[in-house]
Amino acid sequence: MLVFSVESSCDETSVCIMQNDKKILSHIVYSQEIHKKHGGVVPELASRAHLEILQNITKKAFKDSGLKLSDIDLFSATCGPGLIGGLLIGSTFTKSLAIGLQKPFIPINHLEAHVLSTFFNNKITFPHLCLLITGGHTQIYLLKDLKTIKLIGETIDDAVGEAFDKVAKILGLSYPGGHEIEKKAIHGDENTFKLPQPLTKENNLNFSFSGIKTSINLLSKKNIIDDNFIKNISASFQKCVANILIKKLNKAITNIESDKNNKLSTSVVGGVANNKYLKKCFESLEIKNDIKILYPPEFMMSDNAAMIAWATILKYSKINDLDFRPNPRLAISLS
Repeated sequence: MLVFSVESSCDETSVCIMQNDKKILSHIVYSQEIHKKHGGVVPELASRAHLEILQNITKKAFKDSGLKLSDIDLFSATCGPGLIGGLLIGSTFTKSLAIGLQKPFIPINHLEAHVLSTFFNNKITFPHLCLLITGGHTQIYLLKDLKTIKLIGETIDDAVGEAFDKVAKILGLSYPGGHEIEKKAIHGDENTFKLPQPLTKENNLNFSFSGIKTSINLLSKKNIIDDNFIKNISASFQKCVANILIKKLNKAITNIESDKNNKLSTSVVGGVANNKYLKKCFESLEIKNDIKILYPPEFMMSDNAAMIAWATILKYSKINDLDFRPNPRLAISLS
């Protein structure tokens, strides 16, 4: 079985052709550069870019794979959550292909695809705990099985990736901010500034990052923003974020394992999981709880169509829903 999938929920335009045995015949991810000058994603510009790019990379994907459009058995696309313009363009384009060939179309939840991405290269046991950290979302999910995915914690304001971008903008660094801050933090002193860690003492699994951004904004106004300040504040911010994520994930692991006889498996997914400093910090959590934290393959970390294709193969191969309407606030539904 061959799947053609599209991801267009934010500022990456991506297509993938995957066999149901996990073999990837073509995978293209185009990161839109136009947003750098604005310091963040501009929805209208993102939509226009998807429209311009999608047809070109689709042609390239089929050329690279040596396949014809008629060889595809299933078509799927991200239908939420995300920017509505991008969702409409990606899903409408893919639906059109499915209709023309009279093949099934499968709507895919972007967040669920992230959660399931770890299943591509790991043997997952249940119950399974997943920390999802992206530009738009910071959430903790508990999976009883592939069909029962429960949201047990989330950010009440900014997502962690969004916080990285906003702090980078305050410091005059380019977009996307996560990689820029990580580079600067390597040469900084993470103990220079003591930043707030909201909600870490609360008896829940929710996150808050907006106050950290506000604190850094105030510090930036009181200090000279030179290279030394940027390095130290970046390192301090990164340490603060790591502490928050570790405390919340540790709380989730402790609470769930106390109620379960089976060993809990744990994963971290999403583009922010690429941060090498955070990965290093998560190692302390592995030692403390005697667990192994699992990650997807690197090409499935950030927004990409391979995870959409994989979710299609793993869970949705028998569903055809051409009438599904893209939803910018689509949640993972329990089934």
